[in-house]
Amino acid sequence: MVFVSLCLSSHLPVCLFPPSDTSHLGDKIDGKISTNYKWRMIVAYDGTKFKGWQYQPPPTPTIQWHIEDALIRITKLDRGDLCLVGAGRTDTGVHAFGQVAHFTTPFNYNNLDGFHSAINGILPKEIRIREISPAHPEFHARFSTMSKMYRYKIYNEPVMDPFHRLYAFHSEYRLNTEAMREAAKYFVGKHDFSSFGNVPSRNDGTPNPVKEIFRFDINESSAILDLEVEGSGFLYRQVRNMVALLIQVGREALPPDIVPKILEARDRKELAKFSLPAPPHGLCLVSIKYDPEKINPPSGAPPASFGRTHTISKCKLPFY
Repeated sequence: MVFVSLCLSSHLPVCLFPPSDTSHLGDKIDGKISTNYKWRMIVAYDGTKFKGWQYQPPPTPTIQWHIEDALIRITKLDRGDLCLVGAGRTDTGVHAFGQVAHFTTPFNYNNLDGFHSAINGILPKEIRIREISPAHPEFHARFSTMSKMYRYKIYNEPVMDPFHRLYAFHSEYRLNTEAMREAAKYFVGKHDFSSFGNVPSRNDGTPNPVKEIFRFDINESSAILDLEVEGSGFLYRQVRNMVALLIQVGREALPPDIVPKILEARDRKELAKFSLPAPPHGLCLVSIKYDPEKINPPSGAPPASFGRTHTISKCKLPFY
């Protein structure tokens, strides 16, 4: 019997089943046993020095390229076999705490902890896989989403805190948060957001401009404003465009009721009269929700890995 090999160091507790051995699959599609295993990852990254999520070949640094590179080096599969797909194509400089992606392999694992550690050991320190779990064959990181939640952070003091400079937009103007909250309410609901979506540089066809915003909260804590928006989906740069308009309202340069007027125009040029997109570094993809049935693991699948905790019986050298 020929087994698929995984190039990991011998101390990693990873067990592989041969692709021909279907006794461990337990899931069928259209009456046929699936020959691929699907895996779901939750990914966090500091997007400061990366050109966004979407794959671009070197020397352009992107999140997807780095993750694919780690998977290729470990599994010895090519990117066509892995089929790595991300839920959201975050832009250059945008961060994520709860990005979700899936990939496939022609072989199975009985334990994901070693595989998980191996991936994080290869990735740059700015990128970490928070969780790896088996995924249902019908799960799709992008098309199975129910909602996405983004947070935009604003530092609202005259002098910028250097410890927030990479993750928050600095507003020297004292923002009127009550006016911003009033304006944000106009975004909630189902609307045509044509006025708030930029034309993407990538060839994605013509996206549906009608999106539903479930909530748009503005939370204030000392000098920090957290603008949290959750919706069914977002157009390219939609969140940054909405935030930019709210900042203008917070500066009291525009009234809150400017929002429905721009929405009704359904024309990106209308928004351009009042604001430019907010800078990317304040934005973070926080979480993505899925139908629980779509993320339930297949029967007989290995448990999810949340990282491996190391223990020692005796400390010989402090801090090592």
